[in-house]
Amino acid sequence: MSMPSAVETSQPAGAWRVVGASVRGVSHIKADLPCQDAHVWRDIPGGAVVLAVADGAGSASLSQLGAARAAVAATEWVSELMKGTWPKNDDEWHGLLLATLETAHDAVKTAAKKRKAPPRELASTLIVLVATAELVAAAQVGDGGAVVLQRDGSMYALTSPVRGEYVNETIFCTSDNYLKSAQFSVWHGDVAGVAALSDGLQHLALKLPDNAPHAAFFTPLFRLGAESLDARTAEKQLRDFMQSDRITSRADDDLTLVIGTLPHP
Repeated sequence: MSMPSAVETSQPAGAWRVVGASVRGVSHIKADLPCQDAHVWRDIPGGAVVLAVADGAGSASLSQLGAARAAVAATEWVSELMKGTWPKNDDEWHGLLLATLETAHDAVKTAAKKRKAPPRELASTLIVLVATAELVAAAQVGDGGAVVLQRDGSMYALTSPVRGEYVNETIFCTSDNYLKSAQFSVWHGDVAGVAALSDGLQHLALKLPDNAPHAAFFTPLFRLGAESLDARTAEKQLRDFMQSDRITSRADDDLTLVIGTLPHP
């Protein structure tokens, strides 16, 4: 039984509004391949949210399973750990994120063992964001990107796409050396929103190589997340945008984007 390309929870019951979508890329449609991206989010009691985006390797036969398993394991781990107490300083946030990546790595390897498949066949990247009104903690293995929006409208990249030794090569959370290339970031400020995206969108969303977020790309999407009162309608609008000619003419890979916003107090 195949896993869904996007793994989603229900609309958060707390203050955070989250909308996300994973869609098949043009190249995957032509080749009759499934969407190999996955995304998950969970509301955390007390005013936090955890988001995960995973991008399965195009050359791996079970990468959609690996991406889904990594994203689910990461969000479940953070949600369970933060039920009791939250990290108190940057070192504790780093420790939480490190343990999250290790948990996702082990979960994918376990899934591979159950399928009697090499872990590389479930290879995927992984981005995890934990956001509150005052900070965002981020971890990333591989390419893609994570962005924070401040109340004053300014945007900052929390991570940058990680490339391997060769063109179009990246690092996966199933790799033996995944922690050596992992990125960790704890950003403090007046948080209005966060975003996580797979590498199919990074050339449209980020000004490479300096990695600055494109305001023209993100501003209407953050507005969609903040102003929409119906999760299904917002998801449809986001999906329509990602499948529009404006996007697919410039990006043929699978696409994932998750936007989280906090209403003004």
